[in-house]
Amino acid sequence: MARKNSDNQPEKVYRIGYVSASIFARDVEVDDGKRTLRSVNVQKRYKDGDDYKYTSSFGLAELPQAIRCLELAQSWIEGHEAEISLD
Repeated sequence: MARKNSDNQPEKVYRIGYVSASIFARDVEVDDGKRTLRSVNVQKRYKDGDDYKYTSSFGLAELPQAIRCLELAQSWIEGHEAEISLD
């Protein structure tokens, strides 16, 4: 079961090098009860002077890392979406 993140913290993060995929979950009410919806944010960390910043822009060399982070996030979400409560 997903946790509700009222402080907007990710449910799960995958990081490869400077690229990361963060999975966020939110619970919504639907006709037959509560459902958890998940979204994925992909970003790259970089240094600008003394500060670290984040961007959603990737160069050719970072695309394999971004793709792998997305694959891991997809697999994790699929596993949670496939879980069925027997209550």
